Amino acid sequence: MAVWALGINHTTAPLDLRGRFAFAIDQVEPTLHAMRNALTRVPEAALISTCNRTEIYCAGEQALLEPTLAWLAQCGGVPADLLRAHSYTLNDGLAARHAFRVASGLDSMVLGEPQILGQIKDAVRAAEAAGALGTTLSQLFQRSFAVAKEVRTSTEIGAHSISMAAAAVRLAGQLFEDLSEVKVLFVGAGEMIDLCATHFAAKNPKSIAIANRTLSRGEELATKFGAEVMRLADLPERLHEFDAVISCTASTLPLIGLGSVERALKTRRRRPMFMVDLAVPRDIEIEVKALEDVYLYTVDDLASVVQTAQASRQAAVAQAEAIVDAGVQSFLHWIEQRSTVPLIQQLNAQADEWRASEIARARKLLARGEDVDTVLEALSKGLTQKMLHGAMAELRGGDSHTRERASAAAQQFFLRKAR
Repeated sequence: MAVWALGINHTTAPLDLRGRFAFAIDQVEPTLHAMRNALTRVPEAALISTCNRTEIYCAGEQALLEPTLAWLAQCGGVPADLLRAHSYTLNDGLAARHAFRVASGLDSMVLGEPQILGQIKDAVRAAEAAGALGTTLSQLFQRSFAVAKEVRTSTEIGAHSISMAAAAVRLAGQLFEDLSEVKVLFVGAGEMIDLCATHFAAKNPKSIAIANRTLSRGEELATKFGAEVMRLADLPERLHEFDAVISCTASTLPLIGLGSVERALKTRRRRPMFMVDLAVPRDIEIEVKALEDVYLYTVDDLASVVQTAQASRQAAVAQAEAIVDAGVQSFLHWIEQRSTVPLIQQLNAQADEWRASEIARARKLLARGEDVDTVLEALSKGLTQKMLHGAMAELRGGDSHTRERASAAAQQFFLRKAR
C-alpha cells in the first residue's frame, strides 16, 4: 500500500495562491467525492485546509501524485506547472513524517501551536463522513494524534509561543498608546476570532463589536465578551466607528473593499485604522494596504512577530523530532506487516476448510456408532496430514536447492520449540 501527500503552505506559496485552494470544512466532503471520482483508481483520501496550508493525503495500491496534482490545479483554476512550483509531494515515510510534524505543531507558522491538531481532527471526521478514510489513512492520522500528544506532554514545544491572536494585540499596542481607548471590530465568529477577541478583551478596549453573517453565532460570541453584534451588511456604513478591525471569515470574496475604507478614513478625518486580515482567501482588499492612514497586516505579515523566541525552543524541537522519528518507524513497520494480511487470510481460510472437512468426517463416524477415541484419533491424524502435506511434498521432491529451502522453512515453521 502506497501513501502519498501533496500540499502547499505558508513557506511554499504566497497568500493569494493559497486562497485559491482554501476549502471550508463543509466543502471537504464534496471535494473528496469529486477527487476520488476523477482519479482512475479510487484511493483513500483526506483533505486538510487551514489559513496556512492545504494538503491532500492519499493511500492506494500505487502513488498517483501527478493525477492528484493535476486534479487539484484544475480545482483551483491554475496551471499544473504553477501549482507544482509552489507545492511539495511526499511518499510513504516522508508523507507520514510530514503528517506527524504538522499535527505536532512543528510545521506551523507558530511553532507548537495547538489549533492545528483540532483542525486535522475535523478534517479526518469529514473524510470519514465522505467514506474516503480507509484502514491505512485511519492508522496514519490516529498515530499522528498519539505523536502530537506525546510531543505536547513530553516536551516544552508549546512554551513561550506567541499565537496569531497575541501577535495582533502586540501590533495594535505598538500603534495605539492606550488600548483601553480603542474601539475594536471583529468580522467573523469562528475559532480564530474567538481567540483574538479573548486577547483583545484582556486589554479592556473601549468597546467591542462583532459582525457575522449568522447573527445567532455572532450573538453567542458577543455575549461572551459583552460586545455589540451587527450584520455584515452594516459594515460599509459603520466601518468609520472602529479603530481596529480584525477579520477572519470563510468568504470567497473580500468583505471590506478599498472604497469602504477610503470613506471610513474620510469620516474619521484621517485618524489611523489598524486592520488585521487573518482570512485565506482575503477578507480585505489588498489595495487597502497602500492607504496612508491604514496599517493592514495579513496572516503572512504576522510571521515575523510569531517567530520570536524560536531559539529558546531548539532543545524542545530536537526532542519532538525524535518522537516523530519513532512514530514514523512504527507506522512503516505497520505498513510492512499489512502486506502479509492477504496471505494470513488465505492461510486461515485453508485451515478452516481442513477443520470443517475433518469435523464433518468425524460426525459421520460417530453417527455410525464408531468409538469416540477412535474417531478423535482419526480426526487428529487427518488434520495433521493435511497441515504437513505441502511441507512433506517439498522435502521429498524437487532438486537439492528446493529441498534445502523447504528444510529451512519446515524447521522455521514447525520445529521452533526444538531450537
